[in-house]
Amino acid sequence: MSRRRVVVTGLGCISPVGNTVSESWANILAGKPGIDRITKFDASSFSCQIAGEVKGFSVESYMSSKEARTMDTFIHFGIAAASQAVADAGLPTGDALGEEEATRIGCIIGSGIGGLPMIEETHTEFTNRGARRISPFFVPASIINMISGHVSIRFGFKGPNLAVVTACTTGLHCIGEGARKIEYGDADVIVAGGSEATVSPLGVGGFASMRALSTRNDDPSTASRPWDKDRDGFVLGEGAGVVVLEEYEHAKARGAKIYAELVGYGMSADAGHMTAPNMDGPRRAMINALRNAGVNADQVDYLNAHGTSTPLGDVNETNAIKAALGDHAKKTVVNSTKSMTGHLLGGAGGIESVFTILALKEQKSPPTINIFNQDPECDLDYCANVARDMRIDFAMKNNFGFGGTNGTLVFKRV
Repeated sequence: MSRRRVVVTGLGCISPVGNTVSESWANILAGKPGIDRITKFDASSFSCQIAGEVKGFSVESYMSSKEARTMDTFIHFGIAAASQAVADAGLPTGDALGEEEATRIGCIIGSGIGGLPMIEETHTEFTNRGARRISPFFVPASIINMISGHVSIRFGFKGPNLAVVTACTTGLHCIGEGARKIEYGDADVIVAGGSEATVSPLGVGGFASMRALSTRNDDPSTASRPWDKDRDGFVLGEGAGVVVLEEYEHAKARGAKIYAELVGYGMSADAGHMTAPNMDGPRRAMINALRNAGVNADQVDYLNAHGTSTPLGDVNETNAIKAALGDHAKKTVVNSTKSMTGHLLGGAGGIESVFTILALKEQKSPPTINIFNQDPECDLDYCANVARDMRIDFAMKNNFGFGGTNGTLVFKRV
C-alpha cells in the first residue's frame, strides 16, 4: 500500500502569549514575551520564581464549571485547543457525523507529565483530611490519555484514540504518529498535539533542583535566551497546541482549507544519558525525517528548533543541525519560539508545530528574542530579535526529550 498524503486543516492553541491561534501568532511575530513572575502559588522560597503562565483563560468557554472540576488543568487546555482546531477545520461532529465517518476520525493528544497539580492537591487533601476526602474523579482527572478520551466523547470521534508520552517530544510524536495513522489507512482524520500544566510547586521545584531553570527572577521577560551566551536555563511554560491532520483527498473532497502538508517524520534514541544531550540522536532524527519526506538538506528553508535556552542543549542542537544539514545549515533560518513562551514540556511540540505551520503559510520566520550576545558556539542564523519575511517551501520542527527520545517533522508549503 502506498503512503497517503497528509495535510493540516485545523489549528488550535492555548499559550502564555495568547488563548487563540490568531492572538498567539500576532504576539509571537511581534516578539512579545509571555513570561513573568509566578502567580499560581507562592514561589518566594524557590530558586526559580518565573514561568510562562497561561493568562485570562476561561474554562467555562469550553465546558461547565461543574465538568471542569472533574479534570486537571492540562485536560482543560487540551480540550480547548482541540475544540479550536476542530472548529477551524470545519469538521462535522456529533449527530452530523455518519457512523462510518465517525470511525475514521481519531485523537492522539498527549502530555509529558499530566495531572501533577491535581496529584499535589489530592495528596494535601488526603494528608489533612483523610482517605475519604479523595475525589472519585482523581484518577481520570490526572491520567494523560484523558484529553483524547474527552475530545473523542465531546465530538463523537470513534477512530484511533491514544496518547503518546515521550517527555518534551510528546506533542511532536503525537502529530507524527497521527500522520502515520492516516498515511497507512487507519484513519482519515486525526486530531493531534500536546498539552501541559505543570507550573506547580513540584513541577517548578523538581526542575529547579536539577538546576535546569533560569533564575533570572528580576527580569522575567528576558529570562528565556536561546542561543545567547548568558542563558542560564529554561523557563517552564504551560498550555496546549493541537492540529487537525487529514488525508489530502478527504480534505479536498469536503473543500477544507489546507495550511500545509506534513511530508516527513523522523525519530531516534540517543541511547546515552537519561537527561544530558547527545548530538548524534537529534542528528539522526532530522536525517530520518528528511529521508521520509524525500527532501534534500539544501531544500530546508526554516527550522523551528527545540531551543530551550539551556547552556548544553542549545550548543548540542546547533551542532546536530550542522551535522544533519551540512553546509546548508548556515543558510537555514533557525528560531526558538520558547524565547517567548517558555518550555511547554509535553505541549511544546504541539504549540511549536502550530507556529511552524503558520510560518510556512505566511512566509514569515518568528524572531528568537533575547539574543543580546550570541554565543560563538551557536553560530547559525537564529532570526535574532525581529521577525523576517522570507520564502519558506520546507520547514522543519525539532523536539527532544528526557530519556534520549528525539523527533523531527517536515512540513511543505501548499
